[in-house]
Amino acid sequence: MRFMIIVKATAESEAGIMPDEKLLTDMGNYNEELVKAGIMQAGEGLHPSSKGARVRFKGTERTVTDGPFPETKELIAGFWIWNVKSKEEAIEWVKRCPNPFQEGESEIEIRQIFEAEDFGAELTPELRAQEERLRAQVASR
Repeated sequence: MRFMIIVKATAESEAGIMPDEKLLTDMGNYNEELVKAGIMQAGEGLHPSSKGARVRFKGTERTVTDGPFPETKELIAGFWIWNVKSKEEAIEWVKRCPNPFQEGESEIEIRQIFEAEDFGAELTPELRAQEERLRAQVASR
């Protein structure tokens, strides 16, 4: 099972405050554990929303809004993609994570990623073949 582990933004991360050497070391060591355990597939931090944009869809209309965005608690500061046996295993790994923001509170959300079989008959053999071909192309780059 694949999960996206979402590090929620804080006022600190939205202000662009970078982690100190200790946190970078602690996170680097944690990431090493994840890699050695064979569960980490990706993991990155994100720039503040002030450097981002949103595209809102309404029918055929597209509206672009540049950041920063309000509601810091709804924003994402970083993520991992993990392949684990269960949500419970993901929870146990997250509980071992260093606090992403040493000052104050932080929150990490765990969300399962859809797999092809989750879509049932709606994912026709042709669509499944297309999905597999695209994944192979991405992996080869």
